[in-house]
Amino acid sequence: MEEILENKQGKEIMLLGNEAIVRGALEAGVQFVSTYPGTPASEIGNTFYKIAKKAGVVFEFSTNEKTAMEAAAGASFCGLRTLVAMKNFGLNVASDFLLPLVYTGIKGGMVILIADDPSCWSSAQSEENTRGFASLSHIPILEPSFPQECKDFTKFAFELSEKFKIPIMIRETTRVSHQSAPVVLEKIKKGKIKAKFVKNVHQFSTMPPRVLEMHQELLEKIEKIREFSEKSTLNKIKTGDPTSFMNKGGRVSFASKVGIIASGASYLYVMEALKELNISLPVLKLGFFHPLPNKKIQKFIGRLKKVLIVEELDPYLEREIEILARKANSSIEIFGKNVLPEVGELKPEYVISAISEITGKKVNLNFQKHIQKFKKIKLAKRHPNLCPGCPYWFVFSAVKKAAPKGTIFGGGIGCYMLAGFPPHNIQDYLYCMGSSIGIAHGIKRISKQKLITFIGDSSFFHSGIPALINTIFNKSNPLIIIMNNSTTAMTGQQPHPGGADTIKIENIVSACGVKSLKVIDPINTKEMEKTIKEFLNKKEVSVIIARRPCVRLKT
Repeated sequence: MEEILENKQGKEIMLLGNEAIVRGALEAGVQFVSTYPGTPASEIGNTFYKIAKKAGVVFEFSTNEKTAMEAAAGASFCGLRTLVAMKNFGLNVASDFLLPLVYTGIKGGMVILIADDPSCWSSAQSEENTRGFASLSHIPILEPSFPQECKDFTKFAFELSEKFKIPIMIRETTRVSHQSAPVVLEKIKKGKIKAKFVKNVHQFSTMPPRVLEMHQELLEKIEKIREFSEKSTLNKIKTGDPTSFMNKGGRVSFASKVGIIASGASYLYVMEALKELNISLPVLKLGFFHPLPNKKIQKFIGRLKKVLIVEELDPYLEREIEILARKANSSIEIFGKNVLPEVGELKPEYVISAISEITGKKVNLNFQKHIQKFKKIKLAKRHPNLCPGCPYWFVFSAVKKAAPKGTIFGGGIGCYMLAGFPPHNIQDYLYCMGSSIGIAHGIKRISKQKLITFIGDSSFFHSGIPALINTIFNKSNPLIIIMNNSTTAMTGQQPHPGGADTIKIENIVSACGVKSLKVIDPINTKEMEKTIKEFLNKKEVSVIIARRPCVRLKT
């Protein structure tokens, strides 16, 4: 970890993509960093948490992603360079603030790091694609492919942000966040923590009719950034080795009349596929996802007969390029999701098959036949499980013994979501953080069924409190069990407001008006069972706080 703070220009060290983001921010002179932990972005906050004091950076684990973004924006308004990091679903929580923030712009450079999770390796909700926020919010989005670019793009993002006074988003995916590779260091820039908010209602207040002027200014700003994107080296045409791009003014052979456009991790799959097929095709690698360098793309596709668009999940690039092709080359054949999957992560073999189909270059291995053969292999099924000694074992055991047949069980995002797997099998719905209580209230408003819903302590602070208040105000009666293990366990034991008794959860619950409230150490299973049976028959909302520290928490 100390190596990431080395101030040796030209030294090469191994870094994860997320660690390279941290290093890039340090080299850019970042002064304020905020985050709410969420894999695959977690290592960014974890790393800053360990080095912030030594690096001279103000760092915080915020209570949720919206408060994290608001804090970073506030520091930016005071002239500081700020970074805020979260996973894709966190952006949904923060979007209420993001959209007007892009309208007003910022002062100090502000970078918003979002990590997407194709194939849902650490996401239970959906394969959300952050790139959709480009058209929704008009925020510039950069897409690095490997750790060196993670560092370099982060530095560039701060410069771009300050040049155009707009927050810049960097979109990673799991394979970029958790990929390790050598990164060449440059000097760390120390930012001066001298902040001052200068009043400017013309910029920082979105009251109508000023907000309409801001909208127009934003659209004009994006077009200026598009012109900047056209000349940027973040968008490169190449052939051959993945690390050797065409120099400025260099030419690429278009003799094949087949080209490829890719961004992010998809670019790496393309390069591996070309190597495996032993063919050389021109590849336009896009570092700018939004705004796209339209002229560069049109020039690239203008001389081609076929182009393959390689991107993960939704065909955003494909749709844009189809529009650009109408003017640049209306006869070009565009291949994308007709030869590549739209669900799940891409794999090199998928890209190999697609290129093979388009070029006629034969593949040595029949991947489809290989996959079918693999599917026939019977492997022992293993479900994810709670850690040995986890206090949640006691909670779920007591619930199963005490709850009558037909009881509805609500779940949420956190370690307790594992209640949906054997041997527990007690999770009837699962959506997002805080929704376990919100949905429970809706069910209990119109149903007399017994219901127990679970929420973690970090999730409670994140978005559970408004749902609890709504439940009390609108008078329904679910039994809520708050799983209080004193940490944000699933993402790596990050601290939260209730972890060191900074804020006692029972004080909040009591202040909200809950009368049937009990704090229990779940190892006392008899007391848990007795209280569950009692509280399930209450006519008003009841809360059990199951308090016992995470078994992995260092004490």
